[in-house]
Amino acid sequence: MTHVDTKIQQYIEPGRRVHLCGIGGVSMSPLAEVLHKMGLTVQGSDMSDSAAVRHLRELGIPVTAGHSAEAVAGAEFVIRTAAVRDSNPEIAAAREQGIPVFERAEAWGAIMQQYENAVCIAGTHGKTTTTSMTTHIFMAARTDPTVMLGGTLPMLHSGYRVGRGDTIILESCEYRNSFLYFFPTVAVILNVEEDHLDFFKDLDDIKASFRRFAELVPEGGHIVASADDPGAMDALKGLPLFTFGCSEGADCQAKNLTWEHGRPSFDIVIQGEVYAHLSLRVAGRHNLLNALAAASAAYVLGIPSKAVKLGLEGFFGAGRRFEQKGSYNGAQIFDDYAHHPAELHALLEMTRSLGYKRVICAFQPHTYTRTKALFHDFIRELRTADLAVLTDIYAARETNTVGISSMDLAREIPGCLYCPTLEEAAETLMKTARPGDLILTVGAGDIYLVGEDMVRRARESAPVQP
Repeated sequence: MTHVDTKIQQYIEPGRRVHLCGIGGVSMSPLAEVLHKMGLTVQGSDMSDSAAVRHLRELGIPVTAGHSAEAVAGAEFVIRTAAVRDSNPEIAAAREQGIPVFERAEAWGAIMQQYENAVCIAGTHGKTTTTSMTTHIFMAARTDPTVMLGGTLPMLHSGYRVGRGDTIILESCEYRNSFLYFFPTVAVILNVEEDHLDFFKDLDDIKASFRRFAELVPEGGHIVASADDPGAMDALKGLPLFTFGCSEGADCQAKNLTWEHGRPSFDIVIQGEVYAHLSLRVAGRHNLLNALAAASAAYVLGIPSKAVKLGLEGFFGAGRRFEQKGSYNGAQIFDDYAHHPAELHALLEMTRSLGYKRVICAFQPHTYTRTKALFHDFIRELRTADLAVLTDIYAARETNTVGISSMDLAREIPGCLYCPTLEEAAETLMKTARPGDLILTVGAGDIYLVGEDMVRRARESAPVQP
């Protein structure tokens, strides 16, 4: 399989001047730093003045606020984040001036060619956690990896690191076929399900994309895939695989499995031999599978088992992945990024095993097209919470052309409370919270602000200790 045609490689050279449009983004800011350290002259623009933007300025990278045609002046090429469209004034100006415009994924693809090992972790869900786990293992093995995550990892105090070793570890997204620009030597595929149906035609189209991604692995590389996931197995059938899962016949399996407060302890058995024994600090079957995926990636690259044990037992979760925020009126508040029905299922199934009196799920649907396409799946999962609270849909990159709202979901969920704004959701949860409750703020948008607001108010109202 050949890669998506791109000519960006000839531009990724010391001394070249590049403009990054949307430079403060979660994968754009690390890209800016990597290019800067490679000797390119980097500049950029972003709509907001964030911590990432301030960090880049401290490194000597100029960042302008807002987007304007003048911002691309002097650039030899432009890299844009996926959220930036052709109508953006900087992109339009670059086109008019004949300045080449490339996608963020193209740049990462060019960069990873400079590494001996490129571990690319893909799947409909679980990517950030598995990439984080893999990072923990490779850091424990002292391989000094370069890392690019779609979230924040407490160990790194950010979502990325620039190492000097021969390994790069990247979260690899299928949206708009971005990962087809990559050059994986180890392709990890966690699951293949329906999502991003504003771009893909259907599940078969998604499966075809993941197969193309797997086929990018060169001879001598490795395709690591979940034996437990029917979508992955169907998409990859006939390819040489290293499989993981709880299924009999998987190359990497969990054996002698026990659970305590939702957290698993087990032997990692690879091709009949015990590789490591683990007691995870994170709960849920989904995290068991994520750990097996990370361990498999480590195994095929010859990482010693002691680093797998040390790395995974030292993993307490990634930012916004069942992240504890605090408490309010005796209720514990956790936040999670889940925005797909399968992620909701894994989250709610796990939390039901933790012994709370009630599980209250405050959910913010993410994008109109996803809510419409997976409508009945969302209803099925949200009904399993003791109480569901819904805010309005987080639009992200979309406008509501499909005629759907959170109220449509709420009508189908018994006892559901519809709170259009985050402020109303916070007020409702504060009135509802009682000791023994687990309150989850869930979604890929800004729903996390609700939990943070509740924790802040609880602290402000607490009596001052003498």
